[in-house]
Amino acid sequence: MSYPHRSSDVGTHPEMMGTHPEMAEMRERLERTASTGPAMAIEGLIVLAGLYTAISPWVVHFAILPAITVNNLLVGITIGLIGIGLALAPERMFRLSWTLVPLGIWLFISPWVVTLTHGARAGIVWNNCWTGAVVTVLGLAALGLTIGRAQRGRR
Repeated sequence: MSYPHRSSDVGTHPEMMGTHPEMAEMRERLERTASTGPAMAIEGLIVLAGLYTAISPWVVHFAILPAITVNNLLVGITIGLIGIGLALAPERMFRLSWTLVPLGIWLFISPWVVTLTHGARAGIVWNNCWTGAVVTVLGLAALGLTIGRAQRGRR
């Protein structure tokens, strides 16, 4: 079923959304945010946190536990991909920066949830708690950069 489009609805049509003045302003604001030093540092740290999380089972020597190894590998790859996406296409990925916060919280609690006996070794707990805290803080920082820039742009 097709709905008639009124000529006064310019900007609400899907093809016209890309030319809407607010969209152009938002893209420009995000481009300015992504090109700042703090934004590039945060994006790089997110990629490094994802890489470390992915290889941490072999660094901390808990790769013999398959459940937590697969968990850290998948979560680490996800974090790294989000960081790369934020660096390469910030205008498309800025909305995903919030997902780093739940991923960090998941890393924090995963040693108790994922291990079969709910009794992870101290090395696993310390590794995932610190990595989860770092990822959560980086997610909040990435989100804060976007929100802070948006509020300053409106003033």
